[in-house]
Amino acid sequence: MEKTFERVYQLKISMKGIVPQIWRRVQIPENYTFFWLHYVIQTVMDWDDYHLHEFEMPDPRTGIPVKIGVNDDDFEDFFERTVLPEEDVNISDYFTLGNKDALYRYDFGDNWQVKVRLEKILPRKEGVEYPVCTAGKRAAVPEDIGGIWGYENMLEVLKDPEHEDYEDTVEWLGEDFDPEYFDPEDVLF
Repeated sequence: MEKTFERVYQLKISMKGIVPQIWRRVQIPENYTFFWLHYVIQTVMDWDDYHLHEFEMPDPRTGIPVKIGVNDDDFEDFFERTVLPEEDVNISDYFTLGNKDALYRYDFGDNWQVKVRLEKILPRKEGVEYPVCTAGKRAAVPEDIGGIWGYENMLEVLKDPEHEDYEDTVEWLGEDFDPEYFDPEDVLF
C-alpha cells in the first residue's frame, strides 16, 4: 500500500441489531481501497476472514446502490448480480460528506450487518501510523456464533454458571472473554 496520502477518513463501524451497540472508530488513509477497508473491519472486529463479505453503498454519481466485494465470476453467475472488485474501488470515490453510509455484510450464514459511516475527513498527522483504531465499545461478536440469536444466547449462558452449556461456552470463548471489554490499544494492524 502506497504511503503517500494527505487526508484520513474517520469511520464509525457499528454492528446492526445488537444492543448495547458494539462499535469501533477508525482512521484510515484516503487512498485505501474497499479491500483494505475490509481488512480494517476484520481486524477491529477480531474476525478471521473465514466467510464471504460485501459492501453495499450508493454510487455518489447516480445514487444507485452498488455492491463492492470479491469479484468472482462463478459467484456472480450464481446470484445474477454484478459486484465491483473491492481491490479496484477506492473509498475516496464513494465515501463523501454527502454519501456517508455503507453496509458491510459478513458471513452470509450468520448474516452480520455492519454500518460503516464516514464521520470526518481529517488532515494526516505526522508521526501517526495509519490505520488506527481510536475508540470503541464492547467486545466483538465471536465468529461462527450463529448470528444475533446465537450471540444473545451466548450472553445468557455466560450470565448463568449453572447453565448446562456454561463450561463448553467458556472453554470455546476462552476464560478471559468479557463481552463488555474493548480497548482500542489492543487493536494491531
